[in-house]
Amino acid sequence: MKKISIFILFFGCFSMIFGQEKSPEQLVREAREDVRNGNKLYNQLKFDEAEISYKKALSKNPNYPKATYNLGNSIYQQNRSKEAVSQFELVEKTFEEKISKAEAYHNMGNSFMNEKQYDKAVEAYKNSMRNNSKDDETRYNLALAKELLKQQQDQNQNKDNKDDKNKKDDKKEDKDNKNEQEKEGGDEEKKEDENDEKDKGKDKQDEKGDEKKDKQDPKDQEQKNDQKPRPNQLSPEQMKQLLEAMNNEENKTQKKLNAQKAKGKKIKQEKDW
Repeated sequence: MKKISIFILFFGCFSMIFGQEKSPEQLVREAREDVRNGNKLYNQLKFDEAEISYKKALSKNPNYPKATYNLGNSIYQQNRSKEAVSQFELVEKTFEEKISKAEAYHNMGNSFMNEKQYDKAVEAYKNSMRNNSKDDETRYNLALAKELLKQQQDQNQNKDNKDDKNKKDDKKEDKDNKNEQEKEGGDEEKKEDENDEKDKGKDKQDEKGDEKKDKQDPKDQEQKNDQKPRPNQLSPEQMKQLLEAMNNEENKTQKKLNAQKAKGKKIKQEKDW
């Protein structure tokens, strides 16, 4: 009995789960309702709430171009241009009507304009004009985007030229500073060389002066020495005395020799025979 009750309960839950599954037609209807609700919020400038409604519609019907397009518009109104571009790109791929594609490209161009991507805005407006050539607003925006693009390119060019000029000026200034430093270094080196040459000249003069002095000093010294009496130089009086002394000494010596000879001579003895 319990087994039967459990089976009946399980079958009832299973039936309730699958009984709640909605058919595709029902989902499409609900998606449309969400879009209409989102449009009301959008017109009330409640763009964040409108975004939620459009996302609900896309969760029920992903291939709903109007919901995608309106979602992009609500995001665009919240100043999220990059996200809006992604939505408009999806619209361009899903929309078949040219008018709808033209509007998607037009809003895509507006998003690029907010991002100051004027080159991409020009292309978006051109694509819009290809799908709807009678849209004067798109034509005006295209002309404005071209003008802003030109101004942007001119500014970038001027900036590049200014940067190049600044680089050249900096390079020239560095070169001038380098040349000035080299010149100062050369002048300083030249000055040092001149001082060295002067010092060398002065040293040579001093050397010459010293050599001259050295050459003159011995002569002067010799002259001074000549003026002094030499140790072995005797006066005439001294010479006379010396000669007399030598003669006296010689006489004494001769007498001694004679005395020695007399002593040394044999004396004959007289013998008593």
